[in-house]
Amino acid sequence: MYPTYRPDPKLDLSFERIVDVPKELVWKAWTQPEHLKPWFCPLPWKTIDCEIDLCPGGMFRTVMMSPEGQKYPNLGCYLEVIENERLVWTNALLPGFRPAVLTPNAVETGTFFFTATIQLAAHGSGTKYTATVIHADEAGRKKHAEMGFEKGWGTALDQLVAYAKRM
Repeated sequence: MYPTYRPDPKLDLSFERIVDVPKELVWKAWTQPEHLKPWFCPLPWKTIDCEIDLCPGGMFRTVMMSPEGQKYPNLGCYLEVIENERLVWTNALLPGFRPAVLTPNAVETGTFFFTATIQLAAHGSGTKYTATVIHADEAGRKKHAEMGFEKGWGTALDQLVAYAKRM
């Protein structure tokens, strides 16, 4: 049973695509660090480190690096893990469901809390892929949209598909 969720266009960002790789490969690319790092952020950015403890309350940690060499660590935890179907995580909670705290300069650095869901469904020989990110407030949603949510997450998905075809 899935938690109650009612989409809110004022707070949520989402996109859906059909990709031509099986959902098992998409899942593998999302859940194994060695397979996540090659595609996770749009080039020329890189994911240089990743740690995954794939269970509710488990750690989802990445470190992204800008083309200029600046590192951006991200830490959160998984809320729901349904193999080959659904992956939900948030940066509002740390591993073990410990509440996260925004730094005093969060607004200036563009940091905001969100919860993300990747939903996978078989679609012929491929996958129906739905990514949804829910935000606590309109400011967080707006910031994420302005950062290029759909383009960025879409580019990363294109990279995932290209990578999965080589797996």
